[in-house]
Amino acid sequence: MADPLDLDALDLAAALSRREFSAEEVMRATLARIEALNPAVNAIVSPRDPETLLAEARAADAAPRAGWLHGIPLAVKDLANAAGLPTSQGSPLFAGRVAERDDIAIGRLRAAGAIVIGKSNTPEFGLGSHTFNEVFGATRNPYDLSRSAGGSSGGAAAALATRMLAVADGSDMMGSLRNPAAWNNVYGLRPSWGRVPAEPEGDSFLHQLSTPGPMARSPADLAALLEVMAGPDPRQPHGMPAEAFLSGIRRGAAGARIAWLGDWGGSLPCEAGILETCEAALAAFEALGARVEPLAPPFPAEALWESWTTLRSWAVAASLGPLAERPEARDRLKPEALWEIERGRALSAMEVHRASVLRSRWFARAAEIFARYDALALPAAQVWPFPVELRWPKEIAGRAMDSYHRWMEVVVPASLAGLPALACPAGFGPAGLPAGLQLMGRRGGDAGLLRLGHAYHDATRWPQMRPAV
Repeated sequence: MADPLDLDALDLAAALSRREFSAEEVMRATLARIEALNPAVNAIVSPRDPETLLAEARAADAAPRAGWLHGIPLAVKDLANAAGLPTSQGSPLFAGRVAERDDIAIGRLRAAGAIVIGKSNTPEFGLGSHTFNEVFGATRNPYDLSRSAGGSSGGAAAALATRMLAVADGSDMMGSLRNPAAWNNVYGLRPSWGRVPAEPEGDSFLHQLSTPGPMARSPADLAALLEVMAGPDPRQPHGMPAEAFLSGIRRGAAGARIAWLGDWGGSLPCEAGILETCEAALAAFEALGARVEPLAPPFPAEALWESWTTLRSWAVAASLGPLAERPEARDRLKPEALWEIERGRALSAMEVHRASVLRSRWFARAAEIFARYDALALPAAQVWPFPVELRWPKEIAGRAMDSYHRWMEVVVPASLAGLPALACPAGFGPAGLPAGLQLMGRRGGDAGLLRLGHAYHDATRWPQMRPAV
């Protein structure tokens, strides 16, 4: 009998529906895989009791199917709440604090039949694109255990690559669904902002930077997971209507117009081989009938960075600032969190307004570009996976990085404007490490990106290149 964990999520769902496998068999295989591989990779944290999970799987086998995820194991990113499980956020300040309820997106995944088995590792408060924290330690890249798995959805991406999970949830503020997908040879979609509702807590109007989203080993699985996670919530003002993402995914890439932005006219330094690997991936789109054209930088990179860092620090200070007011908590915050808080609190209202005006100008400029192109292409990360002991790269190609997140500047154009962005595996470098290509779409254009990604996936099948771990 085939191993159910070798299947992509939709294929696994179909096999469960046909009773080729039972949910109990899938759960046993999942628990065995986690026991064998997770000690080396450290992707799954706060695991639930195996006997309880097996009992839930048997109950799923005996119950009518609740949705396409029925009986499929899921580990929730440790920034999101899953009722009955700890939500540490990678912080010793919250270690062991058990969630009383599901976040909106997690509740929707459970309602579609997913069985939550634990959490996936993340950096403290999701800050930084390298998954390490003082609660659970670092998540290692399954393609090279001496390297980072990226972040902040690094645990989810590594679990997908090792087949400990078939699909995963994540979230993305500054590339957190894109960089780890690139570094683990899987797919990650940052949806249009508002497509997947966040929690109706605190401000619901001003902080439009972070969004939940799906990760998977194929764009079809992304589309199916997004259909479950997406849809408006009446308590939030910027929701987007529900939409079918899977039904039209096979329309192909022929005739699509893709603009290649490369290193944004030299403004975004990249390690050797990154741009060439992405250009080879774009050649696969051309072979499918898409037209790829180089595009000069459409907006000043420094203006994007100024706007982004202002609005990000302002948002982080708003959410984490109360912790810094408590001396016993302040001493336990990571330095990067304190830096963001102090920077955000020093901003004036007019500085924040100016940053939002820059963001508005970039959104308008991007809309003009999307009148001519279906997608804008950039690398999903500017560097190859770096040694796991590093906190962050201090330079790229000889250029000093002036903050803990400058090395991920390439993800800012999509995040700043709330645009959808799909990270696709782009192949491997000479050292055997994965890289990724990022496709940005117009606001609301999530389905179009998934169609492009599906055609590319059918032609390349990069996730079939499994890690040795």
